[in-house]
Amino acid sequence: MMTVITETTLKPGQEQEWDRAFEERLRAAKQQPGWVDTQLLIPEDEPNKRVVVGTWRSRDDWERWHETPPFRQTREPLNRSSMDDGRPEWHKVQAREAMQA
Repeated sequence: MMTVITETTLKPGQEQEWDRAFEERLRAAKQQPGWVDTQLLIPEDEPNKRVVVGTWRSRDDWERWHETPPFRQTREPLNRSSMDDGRPEWHKVQAREAMQA
């Protein structure tokens, strides 16, 4: 498994638009082969930043997801709301345990 972490800075006042588009993207991602988990983090002291932590079976699965229509359809509203795209940082998942509800 691989985890990719991407940090994005949003334009002032665009937080709700970005969050709506990201929720749409996440709903679609959950249906993709290889998707494991996604977390959206907002730093306490930087409400205009978003940190996406996505876990995929493989980097190839993540790259294939980037070529799908649902991913491409959400690109414009996310980019319009962002000051930057962020640079993905890749990490091999060494250990993972999910909390039971």
